[in-house]
Amino acid sequence: MTALLGRDNPAVGQVVPIITTMAKAYTRGRGFDGNVPNDELAAVITTASARLAANGRQSAVRDKVDDVEREFRTFFQGWTLAEQSVLNRYRVRAM
Repeated sequence: MTALLGRDNPAVGQVVPIITTMAKAYTRGRGFDGNVPNDELAAVITTASARLAANGRQSAVRDKVDDVEREFRTFFQGWTLAEQSVLNRYRVRAM
C-alpha cells in the first residue's frame, strides 16, 4: 500500500480494518473467508484504504511552507465506480 501512497503512512494500519469492515458489510460477508477477503475484494480494500490513509483530515487541504505548497484533493467519499462494480458482484440483492 505504501507504493500507492508514495510514502510510509502510519495510518495504513488503522484504516485497513475500517475499510475491510465496510466492504464486508456491503457484501454481507460474501467473498470473505472469515475476515479474509478474496483477491478481488482485497484489491477494493487496498485502493479505498489508500484514499482514506492519504488524507486523514478527509477534506480538501492546501498547506504552504515558505515557497512550497501541497494540495490534497483526494479523500475517501465512498466507493469509486470501479470499486462498487466489484463489490456489487458479491452483494446480496433483493429480487
